[in-house]
Amino acid sequence: MHLTPHDIGVSEHLGFYSDAIEVAPNVRWLVTAGTPGFAPDGTLPPDFATQAENAWDNVKRILEEAGFSLSDLVKVNTSVTSADDIEPYKDIRRQALGDLKPAFMLQVIPGMIRPEILIEVEAWAAQPLNGDA
Repeated sequence: MHLTPHDIGVSEHLGFYSDAIEVAPNVRWLVTAGTPGFAPDGTLPPDFATQAENAWDNVKRILEEAGFSLSDLVKVNTSVTSADDIEPYKDIRRQALGDLKPAFMLQVIPGMIRPEILIEVEAWAAQPLNGDA
């Protein structure tokens, strides 16, 4: 296996994620930029939940386009602009990832590059070279 979780019990006090993920040598990496919740047609929904769902759909599309999958995720960094969105985001993230537990960080920031953007998801993925497991 190219990804090995390491949990020391800290994450279980905050949410469903791993404290750390060890990546085996000889992998290819994919790092996404902060990915907001634009729809495929370029529109940005006004509500947080739809933006969050779209952001995860965009991350999935990026992974697939590069030949990766959600199971290759190592680390996810998420920025939201309101602490009120933390609880609904936990459910949206869980729907997106299922039982996968990459290392995870969630932060509340004062704003994004455009004020109507309410969330950005950055993802790091690793995959064995040449299909090695």
